[in-house]
Amino acid sequence: MKNKRLIIIAGAVVVVAALAYQLFGRGPAGTLTLYGNVDIRSVNLGFRVPGRIATMPVDEGARVKAGEVLARLDTQPLTDALNAAEAALGVAGAELEKRKNGNRSQDIAQAEALVAQRRAALAQAQADDERRTELVKSGAVSQAVYLATHAAYLAAQAQLHAAEESLSLQRAGWRSEDIAASAAQRAQATAQRDKARTDLADATLYAPSDGTILTRASEPGAIVAAGETVFVLTIDRPMRVRAYVAEADLGRISPGMSVLVTTDGNPKTYHGTIGFISPAAEFTPKTVQTQDLRTQLVYRLRVIVTDPDELLRQGQPVTVSVPGAHVPAKG
Repeated sequence: MKNKRLIIIAGAVVVVAALAYQLFGRGPAGTLTLYGNVDIRSVNLGFRVPGRIATMPVDEGARVKAGEVLARLDTQPLTDALNAAEAALGVAGAELEKRKNGNRSQDIAQAEALVAQRRAALAQAQADDERRTELVKSGAVSQAVYLATHAAYLAAQAQLHAAEESLSLQRAGWRSEDIAASAAQRAQATAQRDKARTDLADATLYAPSDGTILTRASEPGAIVAAGETVFVLTIDRPMRVRAYVAEADLGRISPGMSVLVTTDGNPKTYHGTIGFISPAAEFTPKTVQTQDLRTQLVYRLRVIVTDPDELLRQGQPVTVSVPGAHVPAKG
């Protein structure tokens, strides 16, 4: 009776385990083998301004640090342009200050003196006109003399009015529109100065990140255009591996899993983690070797190698082992 009870309990355990296996599709951990290549990550480096290369202190194969100087252009033309821009900015700034400050007191005093002179001349012309008006009535002066005197009187009035308006302008200073125009000209000159400074700074080429110089495309003395490739820099840190997993094995892995990476002819085993699994399927690339048919769908994944060295190089074929992969469910 006791043995029969044990058999019933054991059978129940088997049934529960079978149901759990069917529901969750995974059992104990197993090893999954994937194939891929070390990612080739490179960047073409060049100057943002044209010019003649003066120095190139690094060569192909050199390991460089972020911010390290890779090349310099001849800066004389750029320095000349900066000096001209700074001079133009000085002129524009002086003109703006002149208009903001208004006219000098000496200019206003000169305009006031001219008004006083015109008033005196008008008074004299008015007196002559009044006297000769009476004389022309008695015939003491001719009509022609009177008309000339009267014209001089009217001219003196106009000259006084012009002098007064000029004095008013001197006291009022520059119009707001003129000041705004000068401010805009100074802003334009400032922008030109800043651009000249930027161009001068761009005459030095720095490494954007740590890496290795793959190609040195030019030499000192060469005239290069803006954007023309001078160096090709490979970025090998962090070291990334591009691998592919078959659709049937997709459920066996997940981001964060630990993996082992090996290469042909290198006895070292590298460690890494799965960092990314593509959400979109694609056909197996021709460069990937799997045991299944090449026409099957696969998913790209990225492995971050945590302990790379100089023996692990970009583009190298690798084998990725996932020791903690889930055992696939049986249909």
